[in-house]
Amino acid sequence: MESAEVSPDTAASAKPLRADAQRNRDTLVAVARAAFAGPDPTVALEAIAREAGLGIGTLYRHFPTRESLVEAVYAAELDDITESVAVLLGQHPPVVALRAWMDRYAGFVTAKRGMLDTLRAGWASGRIASPTTRTRVTASIGALLDAGVRSGDFRAGVDPDDVTALLLGIYYSSSRGVDTSQTGRLLDFVVDGLRA
Repeated sequence: MESAEVSPDTAASAKPLRADAQRNRDTLVAVARAAFAGPDPTVALEAIAREAGLGIGTLYRHFPTRESLVEAVYAAELDDITESVAVLLGQHPPVVALRAWMDRYAGFVTAKRGMLDTLRAGWASGRIASPTTRTRVTASIGALLDAGVRSGDFRAGVDPDDVTALLLGIYYSSSRGVDTSQTGRLLDFVVDGLRA
């Protein structure tokens, strides 16, 4: 059963790639990220390969299915959002870092919308491993809250999963036609509610 949780892309990436192959893979993921976030997330894989300056065979060597490419894009975006916590805390006080991170997370959620149908189908079929998104997002929020408690900016005892639930509610509302200024105000309310 555990082998079902390893995607073809993950299995293929278990062995190190040559430098040129890694560069090609990274280029394909970067181009696919932009394409999937665009107005037509169902863009043809041939168009992605062409935009990357590579042949379709190269794309299929790295990503044998559309799902594996979508999964790689999703993983890259999740890595970006979770790894940005340390950078933001290094550049800003915890309150500012948390608010900036919330905006980045909103961008992640927005970009993911175009890929959601493919991801859901892959998760349901077992072709794509179930993500640890919520766990990783909650850990990121926890790190930001902990920094804010240490600095005296945030009150202690807030469960990071509660903040995750609030953010998901806000982002879900924004996907239902709520204007972006309201989303920003709601995120400001969350930050204000966390202050010491």
